[in-house]
Amino acid sequence: MKIRSLVLVTAAAAALSACASSQIGGGNTVSRDSTRGAAAVEYCVVVDAVGVNIEGTRTGVGAAAGAVAGGAAASQIGGGTTEHVVAGVAGAVVGGLIGDAAEEGLTSQKGIRYTVRLDRGGTKSVTQGADGMVPVGARCQLIYNNDGSATVTRAR
Repeated sequence: MKIRSLVLVTAAAAALSACASSQIGGGNTVSRDSTRGAAAVEYCVVVDAVGVNIEGTRTGVGAAAGAVAGGAAASQIGGGTTEHVVAGVAGAVVGGLIGDAAEEGLTSQKGIRYTVRLDRGGTKSVTQGADGMVPVGARCQLIYNNDGSATVTRAR
């Protein structure tokens, strides 16, 4: 029974760690859908850059993994069958809440909200992951990706 619980807890931990890979890219990161296609580009100047926190995902994977781990671990508590069941259910609920919070925390990230003044007139705002800072006043490109997203990169 203890080996089974250990296997379940290990599987739940592996599922939770898979949540950490869904990060939002910045100007140097493109989605798979944006490759092998032409994207529209506008030249602009950065007029403002503000650091933001990009919330993490809540797909349910973390909650499910936490519920399995919590239920398996807590079901070992108590001496009788009823006590095992009650403890397992309570552990699953608490584990699910913890797993959901862990998933969101593992997938949240720092970002930058750029406001740019387009050469043709007008302004746009783009929020992206903070994998490279484009300073205020710098010439930049606003790239409209094929997947509907947009990124700001420094003009070369």
